[in-house]
Amino acid sequence: MAVDELLLKSTSTTPVLRFYSWSEPAASFGYFQKYKEIERLTQLRPLVRRPTGGGLVPHDRDWTYSLVFPPTSAWYGLKAVESYQRVHAWIQKAFVEAGVRAELAPKAFPGRSGQCFVGAEQFDVLWKDHKIAGAAQRRTKQGLLIQGSIRPPPDTTRGDWEKAFLEVASVRWEELTLNNDFESKVCSLAANKYSTSAYNQRR
Repeated sequence: MAVDELLLKSTSTTPVLRFYSWSEPAASFGYFQKYKEIERLTQLRPLVRRPTGGGLVPHDRDWTYSLVFPPTSAWYGLKAVESYQRVHAWIQKAFVEAGVRAELAPKAFPGRSGQCFVGAEQFDVLWKDHKIAGAAQRRTKQGLLIQGSIRPPPDTTRGDWEKAFLEVASVRWEELTLNNDFESKVCSLAANKYSTSAYNQRR
């Protein structure tokens, strides 16, 4: 969470894609959700409040990624529903490339309130009528942050999907190197914000 927040606040003029994993089973929840309600919905701990919106996301077997777009990017000018549809069309295409017959939800279908993977919103990614990808967004003056979670179908490897995700984008990728100052700020933000009860239980 700290890395994503700092990437959003950076002065980079280039979009950034980040794949990452969780060091232990955990759950994240939307910035505007109430902690007391969330802690009753899952046994997973720790619970971490995201800088983006959306619902409760279990991180016990998912793949996570984030995308950051500066204000100069065309993505920044999209409406929220448009950027949501576009990122999931990208994910769906990557799954198809990797041999998974995924599709976009043509409309929302109801689920349990506050939980990302129970039910689906329009343009979520589905596999055999089950939601396998969801995302949340945040727009600021510094840029657009999209945080996404994927619950892969059986027999799907993360490496194959990530490779397909990069290839179907049809752009030239370059590795991003983070300097020591950035990493120091990440550690400080993680310790003094995202690891604290004051932040995570503020609502």
